[in-house]
Amino acid sequence: MPASAPHRVVIVAFPGVELLDVTGPAEVFSVATRVAGTSHAGHPDHADHADHPDHPGYVVRIATADGGPVTTSSGIRLLADLSLDEVRGRVDTLLVAGAVDLVGDGVEPVIDSEVTDWLREAAPTARRTGSICAGAHLLAAAGLLDGLSATTHWLTAARLAADHPRVAVDPDPIFIRSGSVWTCAGVTSGLDMALAMVAEDHGQALALATARMMVMYVKRSGGQSQFSVPLSAPATSGDRIDDLRVWIAGHLTEDLTAEALAARLHLSVRHFSRLFRQRTHGTPAAYVESARLEAARRLLEESDGSLPDIAAVSGLGSVETLHRSFQRRLGTTPAEYRRRFR
Repeated sequence: MPASAPHRVVIVAFPGVELLDVTGPAEVFSVATRVAGTSHAGHPDHADHADHPDHPGYVVRIATADGGPVTTSSGIRLLADLSLDEVRGRVDTLLVAGAVDLVGDGVEPVIDSEVTDWLREAAPTARRTGSICAGAHLLAAAGLLDGLSATTHWLTAARLAADHPRVAVDPDPIFIRSGSVWTCAGVTSGLDMALAMVAEDHGQALALATARMMVMYVKRSGGQSQFSVPLSAPATSGDRIDDLRVWIAGHLTEDLTAEALAARLHLSVRHFSRLFRQRTHGTPAAYVESARLEAARRLLEESDGSLPDIAAVSGLGSVETLHRSFQRRLGTTPAEYRRRFR
């Protein structure tokens, strides 16, 4: 593809889809194109062509199963540009939006079988594929996340991991890139992911200008935690593991080794570790580090505390450990994190 040719973006929508899952990324790509002085607004003849070297930037189109309008979860209707069958030729970025149903106190990801069947055939031909929020469940149902790391909204992450054991689900990051497949967390993280795609396609300068125009963070790292660690597995009243998680959050500076935690519940280390993994889908050590890291993250965002003080209060102990945890889990340094997010 010529360097100056527009990137063709197709966003797949279906009934009940989250409105911002569709319009958020679309707006990022549109603003990037306009900032670059290459708006395609009002030029429908460019809808299915990405071969105009005089028009760099993005051409964004919404596709639905039959090409007709769909009603979003907010009740607002979206008009499609084309049907799934009409998506032909090269697609640079293929995104699938998500939808959830409220069920009791939780949420249930919506799986549109017509979309997943189409994705199974169409996605491998796209240069880049991605999902927004619960859209990851559709990619997984189509087999497109097998063997890859992926994320989704924290409320449905455990369900994604349970339904698709071949997917390495990480509920923490805002977005994850695994080769040519991108996944992101809650609806607003779709804007962050789209901005990262702009940086990859056209360079950091255009991404910076787009972020400024949209009054966004210049670059909200994909490693920034999307939720509070104690919320990662919804609490169940009377559950010993859940009670322990709450206790951990208030005692981060104490001995939180698996041995100490097992002793607190009067269990063997082996039995405790098995129960903990069943309940949280992770090890006690990983959970404790996440809880301590989040405490450090919040202190960096909300206080003027020094790095030694933050390392001590969060239970990480030393500045060296603080740095290692941030680099390993978030891909940045504590100082850079504070500069970006405070």
